[in-house]
Amino acid sequence: MKTSIIRAAMAVAALGLAGTAHAESHGFSPENPECIAPANPGGGWDFTCRQVGKSLQDQGLIEKTMQVVNLAGGGGGVAFAEVVNKRGDDNDLIVAASSATATRLAQGAYPGNTMDQVRWLASIGADYGVIAVAADSEITTLPALLDAIKSDPASISVAGGSAVGGWDHLKVLIAANAYGIEDVRSVKYIAFDGGGEAVTQLLAGSVQAFTGDISEAKGFVDSGDIKVIAVLAPERLGGEFSEMPTAKEQGVDAIGANWRGFYAPAGMSDEAYDAWVSKIADLYASDEWKEIMAANGLAPLDLQGADFQNFVSDSVAQIQSISKEIGIIK
Repeated sequence: MKTSIIRAAMAVAALGLAGTAHAESHGFSPENPECIAPANPGGGWDFTCRQVGKSLQDQGLIEKTMQVVNLAGGGGGVAFAEVVNKRGDDNDLIVAASSATATRLAQGAYPGNTMDQVRWLASIGADYGVIAVAADSEITTLPALLDAIKSDPASISVAGGSAVGGWDHLKVLIAANAYGIEDVRSVKYIAFDGGGEAVTQLLAGSVQAFTGDISEAKGFVDSGDIKVIAVLAPERLGGEFSEMPTAKEQGVDAIGANWRGFYAPAGMSDEAYDAWVSKIADLYASDEWKEIMAANGLAPLDLQGADFQNFVSDSVAQIQSISKEIGIIK
């Protein structure tokens, strides 16, 4: 895989921590604001719609209550097709998205659809990836884990809560690639139904490492069951996460942010698009949203408009490249 893709993705991810200039307010106000959560109630996309919708109204950024519509199916593909084919010029509609959306677009999991068929609005935060081991493991650093994989790939199994080729799998491959493991297919990844089950297998000694998001790892760190040997963030996180080392400070230039954000119909007017970008930017900048982020394990990722569009584009390119390497796509 071309290291330039990794660097581009890292540069854009790092940009998120620095923040971006917020758009100015615009006159457009949605008459019937609606957010599609491309999954059943509960979970990340549903949270994104409901929490942002409530916060936008609480802060007077929208006048009416945001209607949340749960449209599950195809890992977000049903909602994506609905927006592209039937709601293409709806100025009142936004749709929750995440790294999972970019992964499925990159791997062609939404048949006939591409990221360019919608307009990408803004991010509202990120849940950074982690690589962890059992608390009593002899492995204490990310390079030590990757060296073990290099010398004897069969001796190390890494567990995650996504399918083979999914986001948890890709995070450990990004780290392996950045460390110089040329054939990332040698990394032995075992998929489980969720991060909790993956950690259970780690504690049982069935696997040697865990790849997931910081929010799902936190409880197991607090209980003393696991230790995080790398956070896939551009720099150390604050507060209670500040003791966890980044991959980057250990010489492994790997960024893995499970971002959360929104896209909109491609035919949305420029006035409506600019207004939605501005409203989400104002929400992100508020003290109230910072409190919500802290309470829900979201780290900073502050990208709007063209910056967010470029970030998603780089993410899709990076995931496509890795997915080709491991044979998920041709």
